[in-house]
Amino acid sequence: MRNKGVIALCLLLAVLSGCDRQDSFPNRPILLICPWSPGGGTDSISRHIAFLLEQDLGVPVNVVNATGGSGVTGHTRGATARPDGYTMTMVTVELSMLHWRSLTNISYKDFKPVIMLNQDAAALFVRTDSQWTSLGELQEAIRQNPGKLKASGTAFGAIWHVALAGWLTNVGLNPSDTIWIPMGGSKPSLVELLAGGVDMVCCSLPEARVLLADKVRCLGVMAEERVPAFSDVPTFKELGVDWQVLGYRGLALPLGVPQDRYEILAAAARRAVTSDAYLEFVANMGADAAAMPSEEFRRFLAKADETFGQIMASEVFSGVTRKYGAMFFPKLLLGLLALCFLGCLGIDRFRVSEDAQTITASGMLDLAIAVGCIVLYLVLAEFVGFIVTAAVLLFLLFWRLRVRWIVALPVSLALVPLLYQIFAVGLRVPLPRGWLSW
Repeated sequence: MRNKGVIALCLLLAVLSGCDRQDSFPNRPILLICPWSPGGGTDSISRHIAFLLEQDLGVPVNVVNATGGSGVTGHTRGATARPDGYTMTMVTVELSMLHWRSLTNISYKDFKPVIMLNQDAAALFVRTDSQWTSLGELQEAIRQNPGKLKASGTAFGAIWHVALAGWLTNVGLNPSDTIWIPMGGSKPSLVELLAGGVDMVCCSLPEARVLLADKVRCLGVMAEERVPAFSDVPTFKELGVDWQVLGYRGLALPLGVPQDRYEILAAAARRAVTSDAYLEFVANMGADAAAMPSEEFRRFLAKADETFGQIMASEVFSGVTRKYGAMFFPKLLLGLLALCFLGCLGIDRFRVSEDAQTITASGMLDLAIAVGCIVLYLVLAEFVGFIVTAAVLLFLLFWRLRVRWIVALPVSLALVPLLYQIFAVGLRVPLPRGWLSW
């Protein structure tokens, strides 16, 4: 009788864990992935857009800074997220560059564009107490001291690095004439500039706005025309250097999001980007509120991908392109792990009888069951849901280990919902919800 009570309690916990299905969308928190570090321009815009979307949609919109890999981590996480409308990505210009550098297979084709938010030109900054007061003076200093001065602004090979390298090439210098210090974004780069760790920073004017005049000096902006909010900053073209670089930011969803959910999110994003609150925010930042609807944004991304493909294929940027493809080392690591696993399995389980010299099949069966459980989870979890799939598979593994069902069943029914509560509810890690929204 006591065992029946335990089983009933476990079943009740399973039913109550996350079963909150509603017909409306959205009905739970949305994740907005920002590929760059907190405090930078992309992070600031991400958080403001999240706030506006939250007010419009009526559910929390949580910004997660998935940094690393020159933007690979955030963009890959966004592109491979579950296409249920609950994960959005703040895509940046690095999306048009990373796959050309063989850092990832992800490109704009792996996203469904929602809306472009803004565009910003690259600019070059030094400290206000720096000995260089003009672009020409800095150019000459680099020419006289190749490989001595340090620069930063973003990750190695990302947009601001490309902007700086293009400028150096344009004036007859080599990109390696400065030492690029990779950072997670403009915020840590500017902090390092003020600390004296680097001599110059390349980023956008809005990202350095609060430091301008007082802490840093802008030597020029890489735009066709002066930026209205920074009309006192000359363009590189005015200074005799015909070089322009623009970065972009926009919202995108993974492919496969249902059309009705996409339209709800797109409509909310349009309202946010055209609202007075957003326009005032970007105006205060000095950013360009270049709103661009979905289809136009998609064509823009295709053109940008083609343009950066030509740039990254040039000899100038050969040093920022990797020799090996994006999946070379993951595949190598997976192969080595598989060999280690099979080796250990062979030593431990595939024993030869001294009498009959026969190989036991126990190890092979264990391996087949383990692989089968993984395959079943991958196939069923999205449709059936994490709780049901994981509980059944865990019970199956207990059975294989000869655990009594009176123990295996309640443990399976209690442990899986508990894990769901910890990760999906507490830590907000998205887990498959399935037919019953579990």
